[in-house]
Amino acid sequence: MNVVIIGCGLIGNKRAKNLAGCNLVACSDLNMDRAETLAKQFNGCKAFFNWQEAVSLSNVDIVIIATDHRSLPLIALAAVESHKHVLIEKPAARRSNELEHVIEIANKNKALVRVGFNHRYHRAFVKARELVDADELGELMFLRARYGHGGRIGYDKEWRAKPELSGGGELIDQGMHLIDLARWFLGDFTEVEGFAHTYYWDMPVDDNGFLLLKTQKKQVAFLHASSSEWKNLFSFELYGKKGKIDISGLGGSYGVERVTFYKMLPEMGPPETFAWEYPMADNSWEVEFAEFLEDIKLARQPAANLLDAYQALKIVEKIYNNYSYNY
Repeated sequence: MNVVIIGCGLIGNKRAKNLAGCNLVACSDLNMDRAETLAKQFNGCKAFFNWQEAVSLSNVDIVIIATDHRSLPLIALAAVESHKHVLIEKPAARRSNELEHVIEIANKNKALVRVGFNHRYHRAFVKARELVDADELGELMFLRARYGHGGRIGYDKEWRAKPELSGGGELIDQGMHLIDLARWFLGDFTEVEGFAHTYYWDMPVDDNGFLLLKTQKKQVAFLHASSSEWKNLFSFELYGKKGKIDISGLGGSYGVERVTFYKMLPEMGPPETFAWEYPMADNSWEVEFAEFLEDIKLARQPAANLLDAYQALKIVEKIYNNYSYNY
């Protein structure tokens, strides 16, 4: 299948390297140097300044969108109107209402849209999903998760620090991954409490977001996303009536990816412990895209789709209603 990538920054380049055998025929970026640099790496790939030209190419099957958050739904709408399938990076929009028309047209034109919640495809989470689906944890009770980094010099001057482009700070950025993973395991949340605040960075968006989410059955997700973590951290703990899963690290600066399963014994006391470690390179991007190709082949709704992004954004909005953004 033929692919076009809109947005040739870090994520766009990462997507280009994980196309699972597809052909990159065009790419577009407002920075033409970046677009041309990426295009030169692929035979026959053309670079465009105008994304509308790239999206409207008749030989394109899939559009990958890796831009700032303001542009995501606008480009996605144009793509589904052109009957193209779409992989759109999270959060997919700044607010949930920006996705409503995209969802409507995608359904009308039978265009499949996958949202880039690639964390579901990390080896550790694939293993965790297997354990949960095999009922190794029993009925799930609650989870707690933390995702944090320390930023970098000039972080408060980047596009993510501009609410008109990003829609918010750390909660809508890395926090969206935590919300998606929490929904993936526990389901929809009917009660949302939380707080977003700027503690360290000199910017008009939050650098820390705290959430307490509850399902109708009172299962709880306690989440914290931070850009003042200083030492990069990923921690995800899932508790069931028969045991616990502890995931730590995501590779790279977050440390080696590990899963530890603590299986409760009938006599209780110290649990039986099983551990898996994944020191190899992250393959989640390729696995995710390969599944999207299978979705298209089977005309199957992607597992991580626009409705997932819509519901996650609804949660973010409830917190941001108490945090003033002017855009």
